[in-house]
Amino acid sequence: MENSKEMRTWLDDMALPHPLVIAGPCSAETEEQVLKIAHELKDTDVNYYRAGIWKPRTRPGNFEGVGAIGLKWLQKVKAETGLKTATEVANKAHVELALEHDVDLLWIGARSTVSPFIMQDLADALEGTDKIVLVKNPVNPDLALWLGGIERLHTAGIKKLGAIHRGFSTYEKSKYRNIPEWQLAIEFQNRFPDLPLINDPSHITGKRDMIFDVSQTALDLNFDGLMIETHTDPDNAWSDAAQQVTPQTLVQIMRDLKIRKEDDQEAAYNAELSNLRAQIDVIDQQLIETLGKRMKVADSIGALKKQKNVAVLQTNRWNSILGKMILEGESKGLSEEFVLKMFKAIHQESINHQEKILKA
Repeated sequence: MENSKEMRTWLDDMALPHPLVIAGPCSAETEEQVLKIAHELKDTDVNYYRAGIWKPRTRPGNFEGVGAIGLKWLQKVKAETGLKTATEVANKAHVELALEHDVDLLWIGARSTVSPFIMQDLADALEGTDKIVLVKNPVNPDLALWLGGIERLHTAGIKKLGAIHRGFSTYEKSKYRNIPEWQLAIEFQNRFPDLPLINDPSHITGKRDMIFDVSQTALDLNFDGLMIETHTDPDNAWSDAAQQVTPQTLVQIMRDLKIRKEDDQEAAYNAELSNLRAQIDVIDQQLIETLGKRMKVADSIGALKKQKNVAVLQTNRWNSILGKMILEGESKGLSEEFVLKMFKAIHQESINHQEKILKA
């Protein structure tokens, strides 16, 4: 997939005055619910109406979707509101039913992307379709799996391709439901700059009050659109209630988001500057999180030294680290002076942590 420009055509042809917007309930629950939400979204900036028909649940016993009957409800949505429709597919039967009911946009979920076997089966089922197919990132932060899934679809002759960034699962405590790992999305853009990339702030945050901030970050990083779960009664939704917003809130979010101009030189400069600064902000946040993790390890070392009555400062170890990091820094274009200052500060903070534990 050396050149992804041809796959961008479907988004270019839409000539949207705003980012692509995919919105609708996490799950289709009843025909009344599906149609009510659709009618409240029909005169907004929403381009595709999404609804989960089949819901892959982590454990059995939870609501797993209404099944194929929901596709008929999506047909009614299109007939009554004119909205194009979208749903997730996870196997050949889903694909066949979705195509039979003329669903306009199909996406492949994170649990499917993680398996090359599933992705190949879906590629075979979708071979040659003119529908839009979007691929969510896998649940684990593996860029190769994400790219590989898209490449399988491209090899199957699917031209209208795109990707959805929905964050990554983690065992670590985080304010996010799925940590964004923005650097992976940035790397994805660098690999395929012309492949449409959609952000899913609903699944990244898991909380409706964080959706705006993540959406703004995505637009600052030049994402092409947003997929936001929307429900007329989100608190009583049958799945993922906490991350869904009302249609009114969605409209307000779209109004408040800052969209930069692209049609004059000054705007292009500001857009690039904002993009770079947004990347810096993401990396800075990661630096702080990494340093925090390092100090937790230092705390454990301090506790071990206290138990064995060992001195905090280990000179040979420190000199070894410093020499190694200076060489590593040089290979990354960092000056020796900068590396020395940075690691001396880190080392001092580590000593402070261990001293505190030894004195406790």
